[in-house]
Amino acid sequence: MKYLVTGAAGFIGMHVSERLLAAGHGVVGIDNLDDYYDVRLKEARLEHLRGNANFRFEKIDIADDEGMRSLFSRERAARVVHLAAQAGVRYSLENPHAYVRSNLAGFVNVLEGCRHNGVEHLVYASSSSVYGGNTRLPYAEHDNVDHPVSLYAATKKSNELMAHTYSHLFGIPTTGLRLFTVYGPWGRPDMSYFLFTRAILDGKPIKVFNHGDMQRDFTYIDDTAEDIVSVADHPARPSEGFDTADPDPATSWAPYRIYNVGNHNPVKLMDFIAAIENCLGRKAEKILLPLQAGDVPATSADTGELQRAVGFAPRTAVEEGVRRFVEWYRGYYKV
Repeated sequence: MKYLVTGAAGFIGMHVSERLLAAGHGVVGIDNLDDYYDVRLKEARLEHLRGNANFRFEKIDIADDEGMRSLFSRERAARVVHLAAQAGVRYSLENPHAYVRSNLAGFVNVLEGCRHNGVEHLVYASSSSVYGGNTRLPYAEHDNVDHPVSLYAATKKSNELMAHTYSHLFGIPTTGLRLFTVYGPWGRPDMSYFLFTRAILDGKPIKVFNHGDMQRDFTYIDDTAEDIVSVADHPARPSEGFDTADPDPATSWAPYRIYNVGNHNPVKLMDFIAAIENCLGRKAEKILLPLQAGDVPATSADTGELQRAVGFAPRTAVEEGVRRFVEWYRGYYKV
């Protein structure tokens, strides 16, 4: 089966493409290779994938209307895994237009491509950030998500609404995945665990926000990739008995579904830092700071719906996941 994977040079995109290729599928990967972070890392990920004859890469920006129309028409992929996006909560405070261009205009191009080219299932990355000001933990897909606290979160919530519209109007099966703090080898350099590792090895202090009183549902990349590929094999269906008088945000009368993708085992930030310190054999000098604008003190995923749908539960403990990341980091950067 041919898959189109957007954001294939990204952290999650590389791992998902690798898993699809291992299963015998063909993958057409696209990415614009922007400089939000080190382009050399993105190119190294692509080189990792190019060893498989069933992988092809095309450099394209998803916000390029004509380029995306041509790509979808030419490739006629059976399924699409949409992972390209402008990421980062904090960066959305500095450069909001990048989020509108990539996460909104770009997503419309993906939806239109699916609409006009017979795509049988669109799986796309949403985010745990959509839960915003909701303080009831663990987060469940059936909770209200109408109070985002960053523009990034608002664009991801918008993606879910846009996908529902296309599922309703054109019958396109769409599944949105609310990803929770994914970490591991080949990760994004702007993520906290990456920054902590680099600073500790360089003998520099690390910034710890909310004075360390944070917890995150850290989810190892292999578990996340397996969830995404498993979901792709289960196209969304209309929910039997959907109640329009009391609508469930996670389901619909249309072929539309939302799932949390998390570890269902939140970890205190200071414990996560300790795991990094243990693997590096060094202690971090910590600068304790207030909570940043757009951030939340805690996340925790209720993953029951996903487990019932695809029969998979994340199984990588934080200690093991951090060990694998540090091993990769030392090897890649030769430190």
